[in-house]
Amino acid sequence: MLRLAAALGALGLAVSALAAEIPSAERRSGYDFMSRETRAMQDDDTANPAMLWVLEGGALWNRKTGAAGRACADCHGDARASMKGVAARHPAFDAGRGRPVSLEQRINACRVERQQAPALAYESRELLALTAFVARQSRGLPIDVAVDARTQPFLDAGRALWERRQGQLNLACRQCHDENWGHRLAGSVIPQAHPTGYPLYRLEWQALGSLQRRFRNCLIGVRSEPYEYGDPALVDLELYLKWRARGMLMDAPAVRP
Repeated sequence: MLRLAAALGALGLAVSALAAEIPSAERRSGYDFMSRETRAMQDDDTANPAMLWVLEGGALWNRKTGAAGRACADCHGDARASMKGVAARHPAFDAGRGRPVSLEQRINACRVERQQAPALAYESRELLALTAFVARQSRGLPIDVAVDARTQPFLDAGRALWERRQGQLNLACRQCHDENWGHRLAGSVIPQAHPTGYPLYRLEWQALGSLQRRFRNCLIGVRSEPYEYGDPALVDLELYLKWRARGMLMDAPAVRP
């Protein structure tokens, strides 16, 4: 009887978690929750401040660097063709590492292994610029991360982190973004947390930032110890959120409040 009760309890929790997930027909990008003025800023590339990083990323794409004296363009050519859809498919499984890697990690792997150049620091202007430039090539394309036997354990880990209560406030990500989206917290509308636009320019930051920076902000907000940039747990969480947003269109580099 105890085993049966435990099993029923676990089933009840699973059903509750599934019920809290946002139905596909109700999914909304953060863009949909913004004011008319902020939408206009994103829609106009001449007014979108994130495009400054894209322009810088385009210059870095063509600049030879490292002991190999090689530019990104030397291997990949025109990014408009070679990078089309790449951001929509990351995090992606890396056979050499035996786990998914984020787009930033993929860029740094190319620098270290192909260009023989030092890895760029997380949240550095150069890494954000290259990431924004690559992500720009996926604008308007559907998110399509691959989930198979290799990536499933990491997806499950990301989902577990999403559902785990953390910090002094004892809150889980899903409690805000699955169960209370559209409501207000400290005067701001709670979005659904679909990562369609990263890296993006936040008016709050007055700068471009990565999805992992946003994760760390949320963890600090619930008074939890934030993971370091590049921590596997954050990559797993990113994978889960991209899978959760599968089919939604990329709008990187976006603007958000």
